[in-house]
This record gives sequence, C-alpha cells and structure tokens, in this order.
Amino acid sequence: MLLTPEQENEINALRKAAKPSLRDVSPGLEDMLYKPIPVLDHGFVRVIDYMGTDAAIVQAARVSYGAGTKKVNEDAGLINYLLRHRHTTPFEMCEIKFHIKLPIFIARQWIRHRTANVNEYSGRYSIMDKEFYVPAPDQLAAQSKSNRQGRGDVLEGAQAARVLQILKENSVKSYAEYEEMMNCNEEGKIFDEGKDGLARELARMNLPVNFYTQWYWKIDLHNLLHFLSLRADSHAQYEIRVYAEAMLDVLKAWVPITYKAFMDYRMGGTSLSAKGLAIVKRMIAGENVTQEDSGMSKGEWRELMQSLDLEEVRKIEVA
Repeated sequence: MLLTPEQENEINALRKAAKPSLRDVSPGLEDMLYKPIPVLDHGFVRVIDYMGTDAAIVQAARVSYGAGTKKVNEDAGLINYLLRHRHTTPFEMCEIKFHIKLPIFIARQWIRHRTANVNEYSGRYSIMDKEFYVPAPDQLAAQSKSNRQGRGDVLEGAQAARVLQILKENSVKSYAEYEEMMNCNEEGKIFDEGKDGLARELARMNLPVNFYTQWYWKIDLHNLLHFLSLRADSHAQYEIRVYAEAMLDVLKAWVPITYKAFMDYRMGGTSLSAKGLAIVKRMIAGENVTQEDSGMSKGEWRELMQSLDLEEVRKIEVA
C-alpha cells in the first residue's frame, strides 16, 4: 500500500482545490504535485510544496525584477556559469518539500544530510505500519571483498532463498510481537480488555530497521543538488540511490535548465586533484604515465583511471 485512503482523499481534495497563483510556477512540477512516485516495494517520493523555479535562480543572481528579463538561452548560460563555478547562493533561493516513505535503515543513512528540515512519523504517538522492505532477489548480494561498505556477487539458489525466508519470517514475527506487547493491533483494537499493553514508545524497540517510516523533508535547491550528487551516484547504496533517481525526475520537471547543467557539470563531470591534472597534462603531451611513476597511491590511480574512462585501456596495456 503506497498511500492510506486518508492520504488519497487528501491528495484528491488538494488537487481539486487548486487556485491560480501570482507567483512563478513550474508547469512540469505542477503536474507532479502531491502524486506519489513508487520506490522499492512499499516506498514512495512525492512533492508536497515548492518555491521558485529556474527564473528565481536567475533573478537572485541578477537581483532583477521578476522573471523574463532575459532570453531563455541567456538564462541557461548564467545558470551553467553559476553551477560550473560553484556560485551556490542563487540556488538556495529555491526550496522543495517532499513526503517520503522509506525503510528505517535508509532513513538513518539519509539523515546524515543535515541541511534539511525533517519531521518524521512518530512511533511514540502512532502505531507503526505493518510494512517492511524485502530486497528483490537481484539485490541480495554478498559483502564486497574490496569495499567495506559495498556489495559483491549476487547470492543464488538455496542461500538466497534462505536469506529471503529469514527476512520475511523475522519481520512478520517481530510485528506480531509488537502488537502483542501493546495488546492491540495496527487498527488500535484491544486484544484483551482487562489487560494494559506496553507503551508504544517501548514496544517499537522490537521492530527491525527494514520496517518503513515516513517523513516530510524540506530542503533548498543547492543542498538538494549536493544530496543528489552523492546519493544518485553509481557507488551509492542501491536502496537510497533509487530514491535519489526518483528525485532526479522531480528536479528535471521543476527546474529543467538547472537539471541539465547539473547533469553536465556534476553528475557527468569529474573533479581532478593537482596531481591528477598534472598526470592528464603529461598524457596529453604523449607521455606513457604509469601508477608507479605517477606519485599516486593505487587507490588514487584507480579512481583517476575510472574518472577518465581509461581503466580498461590500462588493463589492456598491462596485459
């Protein structure tokens, strides 16, 4: 279940009650407003509210009156310049508020980004939903041998089946015991009228971190771009990356000029250290540079080759 009937009714009422606005709006984002974008097995991302568009960024940079003071291609050129040279303040003039439903273990990773305003569903006040995340079989991977916080080869056969069994059985059992301790079910119905249940704030301790939570998450555009540059990256954990990818679709609809610049200069670009830049210059000059004479560690060298798409070339040369 993505949304409760109450949330569905709220969305329908809000969309029917739409009113014209004197402020600049994003047509692409208006079409997406309030609608949930499914993520994982029970999660979603949806936009609750926003302020500003590409025009607001340009307006702030030029300190001008209203939108449309320049041509679109000039606005794009300015936004490209701002992003390329990391002039971030104009991007802080735009804000967006999301409603996000996500597994608790991803929420704990997500909250490390301390540049947003967050209000989370309270397990002290309300009963937690009986919804938990179980990875798809192709996401059941072993621990990587080269990366302490990454995944290796996908598990198969009996081993994969056993992992899924453990996750499902443990989640169902934990929720049943959660209800038992509170002496009531998720609808709030009492099991035994003559018996007090454990307080919700204590009973929730039994729930594993694959259960879902929800929050409202409000952030300015500059910090959203930073979040996306890390969490939509191919090296990010899959479960948080799919949320970031859904938010990239929101970004594209909201501020299309900024989205294009972001994909070009951040997601599709790379940053070189002074040593890395010196090596690139040596390569351009025709020198055959190796890791041994580069002055770089093996890790630095590997990352440089990956960023330049030269990793496979180097393997061929070594072979």
